Amino acid sequence: MAKEGSADGLSVIVTGSASGLGAASALLLAKQGARLVVNYSSSQKEAEQTADECRSAGAEVVVVQGDVARDEDCKKIVAAAAPWGRLDGLINNAGTTKHVEHANLDGLSAEDFQRIYAVNTIGPFQMVRAARALLEASAGQSGRSSAVVNISSIAGIAGIGSSVAYAASKGALNTVTLSLSRALAPLIRVNAVCPGYIDTPWFTKGRGVEQAAKVRQTVVEQTPLKLATTAQDVAELVCFLASPASRSMTGEIVRIDAGVHLGPALLPKKA
Repeated sequence: MAKEGSADGLSVIVTGSASGLGAASALLLAKQGARLVVNYSSSQKEAEQTADECRSAGAEVVVVQGDVARDEDCKKIVAAAAPWGRLDGLINNAGTTKHVEHANLDGLSAEDFQRIYAVNTIGPFQMVRAARALLEASAGQSGRSSAVVNISSIAGIAGIGSSVAYAASKGALNTVTLSLSRALAPLIRVNAVCPGYIDTPWFTKGRGVEQAAKVRQTVVEQTPLKLATTAQDVAELVCFLASPASRSMTGEIVRIDAGVHLGPALLPKKA
């Protein structure tokens, strides 16, 4: 039985957990006492490293390859948790993008949109559909709702980010979150986390080392909190929403961006 406010005894799937935010979330859950399904699409070596770190923290871990854009793979990922007879949490972290300036309308093809939506929007829906029976079974056993946490982005709220397609896919994911939070209550809670900039290798791979460093410095200089949010920062929120501590929360779209959404501070001019 899980302790209130922790992940002790919980069974959780974290998609896209080979590195970055997914890996940070998996490791934090492991340290809190959860057993985990670590999923990856192509980065097997990194996924195994994440799993080893989770096992070192005392967790039972299963590693499963699967592309969430493929419905059959979603079913395979969920099947890895089936021997536990329950699933207390599903963290839909797997995501993709293409870095294209928003004004470059010729930089995105229909195929780009379709792939980004397939992973970022359709994938989480398919994962929830595949996991629904186990999530509801867990709620029946524990007497409290199970949790789905969708990793979205402030791009989906503000229309910013790596590309128009990415922002649109995350905006759609926010709507999926709202729809499913109504449809699946009271047995399953569904919330979304919307990070701003996260200081992870995923961002560096997309922008390049030099450009990523410039963006990081700009973030530190311009955000109200004067910091670059880390994967660990966001993982703390993700794990809170996946745990019984957030039992009264569903249908929430939670920003965690060091205050970026506040915009530049409008200070009064000196007399």
